[in-house]
Amino acid sequence: MTETSSPTTVSTLAGPSLAEFEAARLIVSRVAEVTPMESSRYLADLLGAPVHLKCENLQRTGSYKIRGAFNRLSKLTDEEKSHGVVAASAGNHAQGVAFAARELGITATIFMPIGVALPKLQATRAYGADVILRGHTVTEPLLAAAEYARETGAILIPPFDHADVVAGQGTLGLEILDQVPDLDTVIVPIGGGGLISGVASALKQRAALAGRSIRIIGVQAANAAAYPPSLEAGEATAIVIGPTIADGIAVAKPGLLNFEIVRACVDEVVTVSEDDTARALLVLLERAKQVVEPAGAVAVAAILAGKITPSTTGGSTVAILSGGNIDPLLMQRVISHGLAASGRYLTLRIMLPDRPGQLARISELLAEATANVIEVLHTRHGVGLQISEVELDISVETRGPDHRQHVVDTLRAAGYDPHFD
Repeated sequence: MTETSSPTTVSTLAGPSLAEFEAARLIVSRVAEVTPMESSRYLADLLGAPVHLKCENLQRTGSYKIRGAFNRLSKLTDEEKSHGVVAASAGNHAQGVAFAARELGITATIFMPIGVALPKLQATRAYGADVILRGHTVTEPLLAAAEYARETGAILIPPFDHADVVAGQGTLGLEILDQVPDLDTVIVPIGGGGLISGVASALKQRAALAGRSIRIIGVQAANAAAYPPSLEAGEATAIVIGPTIADGIAVAKPGLLNFEIVRACVDEVVTVSEDDTARALLVLLERAKQVVEPAGAVAVAAILAGKITPSTTGGSTVAILSGGNIDPLLMQRVISHGLAASGRYLTLRIMLPDRPGQLARISELLAEATANVIEVLHTRHGVGLQISEVELDISVETRGPDHRQHVVDTLRAAGYDPHFD
């Protein structure tokens, strides 16, 4: 957990003013939906305070990004619009810019990495953008987009580090306050900082006028958390990103404007693990019936991981579900990972004597423990096996950590030595 510095007064706050947020709200309302605010009894029981889910995963284009993109493109002059716009993204920003450009009659060119998720690629093209594939990470498309802008005069639309983008994203904060008047805490996913800087600034300014306080908590994936070291250093600092399923918030360095706003307006920043995020996706599917991408689920992951302390005022907490553009193949893998992390899926490796009846005996024991077998691999060719041994890899469904331990104990009581991760 990283606490930010003392809040800056509204009069000295960097970025858009409250009037600019209100003006952006009128512009964004032309295309953005007022997305649902769903209460969650399950998360409220865990936190000990009312919890609501702000469902930007149900927004047009599948994420909040349409807000900032449309506001930025709406501010372009006719001369700038005539040159077209260019952006680089692996997903949500690309779709937001492509959609906004189509609505405003502007030509859009989007650079995306090779291997981008097929649904995101297809959606971006369907919105009318010219998509060019470059490189295998987001870095290469970003460089290509900047070069394209220099060569053609197209206007480069940044994903987060621009006041118009921040103002557009901040409209979400104003919407949240309208829907939850007793708002006490907002939990926001953080990548480069566009969403949290807009939401935090808009809410802090609105709260100051009303003589009240609203707590803002940011959440990053632990393997892509640039804000904690940046806040400690007092300046935006680049990090090396590790592997993470939350690719939508995997940003190596905070935006400069975004960092200044976060440092002034955000109360703390916490991180969540890959397992935390996978569990959150599973909870959202099962409990809230919401399809959310990993980056969009980290606010809920923070609640599940115990990273959020309940308010002492009794007010409501809102977790922003920032996007729902998840590749079905990734969803399949994440659900499997989430089941394992939640004690609902167990893979065992057992060394057995190579004689008849051993597989049947294991099946009997698993049946006694009421574990349902879903996959079996029986081999004599495992590394380290004795000539008289076979290796059994067996996957079973379990009903949580207690049942998982019961299955293991049953096998051990019968003289077997099961190994598992």
